[in-house]
Amino acid sequence: MNGESENSDKVDGDNQYREPESRAPDTTKPKAKSDGLSIDKPSEPFDSSAFLRTVTDRPGVYRMFNAHSDIIYVGKASNLKNRLSSYFQKNLDSPKTRVLVAQIADVQVTVTASAGEALLLEHNLIKEHRPRYNVVLRDDKSYPYIFISTRDAYPRISYQRGARRVKGKYIGPYPSAGSVKRSLSLVQKLFKVRQCEDSYFRNRSRPCLQYQIQRCTAPCVAHITPEEYADDVAMSIKLLEGKSVEVVNSLVERMDAASESLEFELAGKLRDQISSLKSVSDLSVNMRDKEDADYVGVDTRGGQSCVQVFFIRNGTNLGNKAFYPATPSGSSQAEILNAFIAQFYLEHDVPREIIVSEPIPDAQLLQEIFSSRGAGSVTITHKVRGERAKLQSLAMTNAEVSLATRLASRSGMAARLDALRELIELEELPRRMECFDISHTMGEATVASCVVFTAEGADKQQYRRFNISDITPGDDYAAMRQALTRRYTRLLKENVDMPDILFIDGGKGQISVALEVMKELQIDNMEIVGVSKGPDRRPGEETLILCRQQSEKQLNNDSAALLLIQQIRDEAHRFAIAGHRGKRAKKRQKSSLEDIKGLGPKRRKALLTHFGGIQRLTKAGVEDIAGVPGISAELATRVYEELHPGGLLPKAQPE
Repeated sequence: MNGESENSDKVDGDNQYREPESRAPDTTKPKAKSDGLSIDKPSEPFDSSAFLRTVTDRPGVYRMFNAHSDIIYVGKASNLKNRLSSYFQKNLDSPKTRVLVAQIADVQVTVTASAGEALLLEHNLIKEHRPRYNVVLRDDKSYPYIFISTRDAYPRISYQRGARRVKGKYIGPYPSAGSVKRSLSLVQKLFKVRQCEDSYFRNRSRPCLQYQIQRCTAPCVAHITPEEYADDVAMSIKLLEGKSVEVVNSLVERMDAASESLEFELAGKLRDQISSLKSVSDLSVNMRDKEDADYVGVDTRGGQSCVQVFFIRNGTNLGNKAFYPATPSGSSQAEILNAFIAQFYLEHDVPREIIVSEPIPDAQLLQEIFSSRGAGSVTITHKVRGERAKLQSLAMTNAEVSLATRLASRSGMAARLDALRELIELEELPRRMECFDISHTMGEATVASCVVFTAEGADKQQYRRFNISDITPGDDYAAMRQALTRRYTRLLKENVDMPDILFIDGGKGQISVALEVMKELQIDNMEIVGVSKGPDRRPGEETLILCRQQSEKQLNNDSAALLLIQQIRDEAHRFAIAGHRGKRAKKRQKSSLEDIKGLGPKRRKALLTHFGGIQRLTKAGVEDIAGVPGISAELATRVYEELHPGGLLPKAQPE
């Protein structure tokens, strides 16, 4: 049995009618167990013989109800009578079918004009009712694109999700926000096309930080001509469309021309671009030119399933994504694939080819429907060779690895990550998290800490401390601003992946500072979460400030997400305190003589040797200090003032 999926397309009401219905009485017996599943048996057996005598042999959709009138399964058929008869045979091979049939109290059918319309209606019903015994894809989000505002004089390259209403160039879809961020980062590094908001761009009077760190050519203040900028945009589009060879050849021609005209600085810049581009191209998968295909693999075990999809557009691997559909026990991999293909591609853009890990029953029907929906000729196949077979195998391997990781995640770090993902409403498990904390004693020796956590836990090699200076002592907001600015300016310069989540140990004030810094640095794809301590600073009473959702939450003490957040926050706190104490101890152990201008190591040694230590030196007068060889009267005065701040200069006293 296979359950397909969900779509906004509606079947024409003139082409359908409902067969006579006969509901069973709404009386139930206590729940029983059968084949490892809990079932609700109707008080009276469903009269399948009487029902089957009335069923048509036309195409349509059927819905099965239990004794509570809940839809427990939705299916389609090109011949309703034949399909429904198969459920009520004496010897059913599938345990899942036996459990399903035992719960049937009523069956309703809707006749459609064709098998294709039946599939669309089935999709809508599954999406609406999410029946227990159907394979149900739980991912209904739109997928991100890269948008280029080609109608502007200085086009912007940006992240785009949702409806594509604005005219311009759209490239994608990408499997995740992370894939888009990596592509945007590469384009920004190579061609320095602006990514700032239009309102920000139009109101600049001087170049922003992106120009200073060589990630933009400052078109906002006309530091580049529209013609030169257009060339960079064209190169960016070609690169994003997978035409890296064409881009390299064009850059080589421009480099040679610049070299011949003795523009060596420009030639060097183009040489660096070519080098960076080739290093990226060497890491890419060797795909057929212009290939537009998705590679789909599936794995099932432990009562769960994983479908892995590799997205190939214009011969470029845009990345891959794992899906975990809800699957009833006993579902075969072919059934899961069949349901996934229908549900996923009736909601999202369809490539020219879908390559699956094994044959699916509705391949021909799905090809016809996808092709008729304006996607061009669409092919679903499982027979490929060469490099394509390798990628097909890679999709299956990734499905196995992803599912094994998910099954193992039921305890330990991964389970906490999954809970955190649900709390913050992320599409995928966070791969990198950072947390900042500030530590000082009455403004003395202020230190900011940054700790890094990945799916494996704390990554201590990535920890960083920041010695805070040039701020008002005790100003935690200024300290946080300085630490965040220094941290993420450096990551931008080094083209390092940003964290998926940024935790800030503090309340709304610290969060406001973090949002201002991110806006200034034009980092807009990072989740920011504030961790505000409770009134008595007791663990478990923290308030979480979720910036993207614009909400505050308090979790239960045993929440897996809260336990992970506490672990990260406490580690940042520990690391900050350790740094602060070390800095404070070093400062207090430091001789007060070291800050005196003109008093080097030799003169300090001479003073301490002459007086026998710092205590007797503090009791000496200016004339006594000036009597030490190498110490002038002016330097002696500075030494005395340092040891007696605010005091009068007395005359020398005899020892």
